[in-house]
Amino acid sequence: MRSRLKVVAMATGTVLLAGLAGCSASGGSDGTTEITWWKLTETADSANAAITQIVADFEEAHPDITVNVEERSVDGHKDALRTAIGTAGAPDVFFSWAGYGLGGEFVDAGASLELEEYYDEYGWKDRFSEANLVPITQYGGYNGVPYTQRGEALFYRKDSFAEAGIDTVPTTYEELVAANDKLVAAGITPIQFGGTVNWHLMRLLDNLLETECGADTFDALVAKEASWADEECVTDTFVEFQKWTDEYVNEGFVSINNDESSSLLYSGDAAMALEGDWFNQVLRDNDQDEDNYGIMQFPTGTDRLYGFVEANYISSNSEHADEAAVFLDYLTSEDAQPTFIKAFGSQSVNVDVPAPADQSALDASWTPIFTESKGLFMNNDQNLSLSETTEYWRIQNLVATNELDPKKAGAEFQKFIDQQ
Repeated sequence: MRSRLKVVAMATGTVLLAGLAGCSASGGSDGTTEITWWKLTETADSANAAITQIVADFEEAHPDITVNVEERSVDGHKDALRTAIGTAGAPDVFFSWAGYGLGGEFVDAGASLELEEYYDEYGWKDRFSEANLVPITQYGGYNGVPYTQRGEALFYRKDSFAEAGIDTVPTTYEELVAANDKLVAAGITPIQFGGTVNWHLMRLLDNLLETECGADTFDALVAKEASWADEECVTDTFVEFQKWTDEYVNEGFVSINNDESSSLLYSGDAAMALEGDWFNQVLRDNDQDEDNYGIMQFPTGTDRLYGFVEANYISSNSEHADEAAVFLDYLTSEDAQPTFIKAFGSQSVNVDVPAPADQSALDASWTPIFTESKGLFMNNDQNLSLSETTEYWRIQNLVATNELDPKKAGAEFQKFIDQQ
């Protein structure tokens, strides 16, 4: 196997720029074309192994193309892209979330190659569902190729629920709060979060916003068609959010990250986690008994799926866009996707690839969540611009640590929006 997997730990912009200069694709000494792919280091080791295998299989089938894979943590990857995209150090292919505030910033900057010619050449318009294509086509044309279709929900420990006397899975928000109170009374932390990574705790805030405001107002707020200062449901959201961080979230969440907080779930010190379909494999990789876990949607009352689409983009200045397209065609093909979804989740972005026949009960439990949901609401760091996301997180953290009155949070955020 010729692929070279590099895990890059650098994070500061100046170091990255120096380290990444000259990283763009080139011709190999043996006559092959080398392309670079920047992506996340996956939480599950088995997912990283699956990618390594897929790349090896691709190179065996395409001996004239070498794929150099560079992996980073979530925040390190974002920093690297913002430093290198548009420069000579940009990769040929880069992973990003498909929302306006993440992948969209590279599209707006002209750093993403418009791919309609490849969509026509490889039949991608028929390969992906409408839900997967909406984030790809939202800017006009086709920017990016769907990589994963993600859903997020509440994982719960069955033994913790039983110990607290919770006999039925909550289906309404009121029932979920009542379950939280029973867990607290039993000496069990209801839910775990890691606060040093803002996007982790943000999942709770997003779901509470959907719960309190409903689908239409949620969408209007993130589209800036409604005022965060004037909608009473925004105040209700932040009041509920502070209640959760005061009473239901693990103590000390502000000083640990998401991986560290997950250990509380594994040990039984916390009963729930708000995670995505990728977390099934994380549980297995951490030697958890998956039969002890159940999955339920956060009961927002709207029946919409909380989730997102991830995509791979081709850099607009890539010298090997054709080869990059060949690789992305293989990555989403019926040949590669069965290997991919076994490690990454239950749903393939390729509509012609069914869920594995030998799925576990935990994996199979995602199917009705995806198929019965009425629409999608995305993580707000995908809905909002980069600057808005940063402010959203700042206000989130101040409310969570009781440094900002939750009744003033909506007006504070609207003030920032109005100043942009």
